Amino acid sequence: MRFFSWLRRNSEHYLLVAAQSRVATRYGARQPAPPHGFAAHFFLSLFVPIYQRLPWSFRSAVIRAMPGSHRQQWTPRDRHTRQPAV
Repeated sequence: MRFFSWLRRNSEHYLLVAAQSRVATRYGARQPAPPHGFAAHFFLSLFVPIYQRLPWSFRSAVIRAMPGSHRQQWTPRDRHTRQPAV
């Protein structure tokens, strides 16, 4: 489970960095700090572009298959018919 939490934490971080970079480029704002280190280069140059090209149905299936808190099943709300407030 440690690998999956590491993967999730890093993928969330670098997807956010890539999104901030796109927005900064679009609006002429300051760019995030340049990547340094192997993990940063791997995620920003390989993982993010591949992830963004995958269809949502595939991404969703992979996310649901990974163990972790994102698989938490919420109990459905009771759908009682309510009387109008008069």
